[in-house]
Amino acid sequence: MNIITFRKRIEATPPRRSGREAGFTLVELLVVLVILVLIASIVGPRVMGYLGSSRAKAANVQIESLITAVELFRLDVGRYPTSAEGLGVLVKPAGTIPGWAGPYLTKPEVPPDPWGRAYIYEAGGEGSAGRFRIRSYGGDGKEGGTGEDADIAN
Repeated sequence: MNIITFRKRIEATPPRRSGREAGFTLVELLVVLVILVLIASIVGPRVMGYLGSSRAKAANVQIESLITAVELFRLDVGRYPTSAEGLGVLVKPAGTIPGWAGPYLTKPEVPPDPWGRAYIYEAGGEGSAGRFRIRSYGGDGKEGGTGEDADIAN
């Protein structure tokens, strides 16, 4: 490398900022913030959609667990819980129930649905062969609905 090439290389190198001038300019920071906001506006709704669908999946799993507990109750007692007894009888019997060998749930109380509300238990009548129904009204807490607000039942 000769002197002329070395000198051109030094002149082509941009000058370094001193300690006081080091850092980012306001324009650079604003550009980065705009990019982050754009990314968040694209990704945010998708994440919220996954949250809603995961709550519905969690409700289905909890309902299946409650169905298993109700079936165990039926095997021990010989009948399904009545609507008056509700799902609470799986944890603590209402009075004395012959054959009750619970609690049938691992937690000391019946878990709420993923939206924080109690599951609805409806005992079947004679015409439905003694079956039962466990459901959640979904995100809106009202009967019916679509998407995250749809009812979830067995």
